[in-house]
Amino acid sequence: MNIYSLLLLYVLSINIITYAVFRLDKRKSKQHANRISEQTLFILSGLGGSIGALLGMFGKEKHKTKKWRFLLGIPLICLIQMAIVFYFLFIRKS
Repeated sequence: MNIYSLLLLYVLSINIITYAVFRLDKRKSKQHANRISEQTLFILSGLGGSIGALLGMFGKEKHKTKKWRFLLGIPLICLIQMAIVFYFLFIRKS
């Protein structure tokens, strides 16, 4: 397995996990149970799960869409991550 396959597997995994955690937090909020911290949600997004976070925010159940930190922060993280990927795929000469 080459490095690109491993990176793709990582990105898919972290986004699935992030999406699942956003959904779990939404479910916990409806049940008035102990919530997942916002810090954890941002960390997962920053570790590569920003697409999963966006899907969790704007998908079926709309989670964290009224909090400005998430409305600005998650798309910003996503843009930064996309710029990094673009740089390594198209600009940097290996």
